[in-house]
Amino acid sequence: MEISVILAHPYPKSFNHAIYQTVLETLKVNGHQINAHNLYEEEFKPLLDGSELVNGETSDPLVLKHRQEIKKAQGIIIIHPNWWGQPPAILKGWMDRLLRSGVAYEFEEGDDGSGVPDGLLTAEIAVVFNTSNTAAEREMRVFGDPLEHIWKDCVFDFCGIKNYYRKMFRLVVTSTFDEREQWLKEVKETINYYFPGNGQS
Repeated sequence: MEISVILAHPYPKSFNHAIYQTVLETLKVNGHQINAHNLYEEEFKPLLDGSELVNGETSDPLVLKHRQEIKKAQGIIIIHPNWWGQPPAILKGWMDRLLRSGVAYEFEEGDDGSGVPDGLLTAEIAVVFNTSNTAAEREMRVFGDPLEHIWKDCVFDFCGIKNYYRKMFRLVVTSTFDEREQWLKEVKETINYYFPGNGQS
């Protein structure tokens, strides 16, 4: 499978980076074609200017590369921390610039843009790994898990991807080495389940 892997975290020694490396290593062992992108390392430009908003056109070669990859991706994996109940700004900008009409969705002919579009992304599965320093009980009671709504309903379902899985690792700030090792084992198991290699089920 051709799989797009997107990391959004600025600190190279973060647990998000450890997840990213585990994902890439597991996918490689399983024989997949990987389009790996560390957005901060790539210096992805997240700002959507007015003309691009209106017509979707851009000359930014990195944006064009990402758009082509996401359109043909058979699997999508997103890795990012929970910041204010949202993805980091660079990832929000990635969404704004990539998930455009004609790339990720399209309206029926004659629709003025107020209807419900058809999703264009054809990935068989989208997987999201998140990290948080908020306890699960408080997350649900106070905030209602906004990241689940963002990724499941506002992004992937809207863009045509119905098969979706998300895993939150918490609390990272107080986690032990053994806990993080167990979490990385869960990452590997998840990748092996959704993106198995030859001979795996």
